Amino acid sequence: MKIALSALSALTLQSQLVWGVYNLVREYSGQNFFTGWDFYGNYDNLTNGDAIWVNQSLASTDHLAFVNDAGHAIIKVDNTSFVPYNDKRDSVRVTTEDFFPVGSLFIIDLVHLPYGCSVWPSFWTKGPNWPIGGEIDIVEGVNQMTFNQMALHTQDGCTASPPSDQISTTTLTNCSAVAGCTVAEKQPNSFGAGFDSAGGGVWATQFDVTGIYIWFWTRSSVPSTVNSSATAVDPSTWGPPTAAYPSSTCNITNFFTEQQLVLDITLCGDWAGEPSVYQETCPASAPANASSCYLENVINNGTSAYANAYFEISYIKAFNVDSTIVGPSGTVSVSPASATAEPPAASSSSGSSSASGSGSNSGSNSSNAASAWGPTLVPTILAAALGVSALLAIYEPDYVVSS
Repeated sequence: MKIALSALSALTLQSQLVWGVYNLVREYSGQNFFTGWDFYGNYDNLTNGDAIWVNQSLASTDHLAFVNDAGHAIIKVDNTSFVPYNDKRDSVRVTTEDFFPVGSLFIIDLVHLPYGCSVWPSFWTKGPNWPIGGEIDIVEGVNQMTFNQMALHTQDGCTASPPSDQISTTTLTNCSAVAGCTVAEKQPNSFGAGFDSAGGGVWATQFDVTGIYIWFWTRSSVPSTVNSSATAVDPSTWGPPTAAYPSSTCNITNFFTEQQLVLDITLCGDWAGEPSVYQETCPASAPANASSCYLENVINNGTSAYANAYFEISYIKAFNVDSTIVGPSGTVSVSPASATAEPPAASSSSGSSSASGSGSNSGSNSSNAASAWGPTLVPTILAAALGVSALLAIYEPDYVVSS
């Protein structure tokens, strides 16, 4: 398509590439927390875990997914049933019904994280055709780890190139490797018993055309603007992120489609149950082997083994620069007032983007989403050097420069 830009429009675009305020589009909290989530209803057929992710009915009946007296959502592993040999233990995995396009930002406030030998919890995002469409691991760890690990998972061609002021440490840079491109948290109390004893903490994830950025704050250091009543946030005020994946070496719109949010807890599996990983924090009764994690934790009575294997979630919020989501009926606009309601019907003017594709929204929404943090200066410099038309030709493949 052809776009005519006046001098004023050019200045506006340049400003939007530098500053961005994200508006609330979905809130999962209180008694309505589980509205808008799908329960997996099958065994863990993704990571070879020894868990059955039960359906919503069973999760409710067995008290594995509920809202406690504090108004916090609980998602937990069954720690009361006897599990015979060769069976798996019940747990929960939930995925949002909505998809969130590039130009979104996610905040999760956790009071308690699951931990313990064999326990593998995660809060992450995925595309509709996972593993195609990208994956963002925001909170993840295993067994008795004390530090969180973040990662991206993509197809070939995406690498991590962290800026010098990234707070934590990049440990792997190839995002298409099995482990992804990982960042190891440096701040204490980011996982395990230490996280819980410190009162929990908050993660924010910016999913933007300029890159993917993750911030972590312990309870005592959460910014005042990040709270349960916030209907808009501005990440430019948060300082350097914990983990940074600039688009300079990973074109976000090429490697990521719209994303769903996922919460799950599996047991053992490819990571927690790998013998060398398991024995690092969970000494086996004998030299660890492929069965140690399962035999010493999953089977028989699980009361003590899984006493801490639960999420306690104050809230999860999703924000977007254009106040849009991709719901079951297509792309829709959402006001903060309706962020906790059922997804509204699709607007006839919202275009034909769907949850299963990377429609026109997935790239262009976030060109006015960038924060003032470091990488967003690059588009500004390009705009000045090349002119706005040339910049649009780079960032918008459908844009045609007209004379």
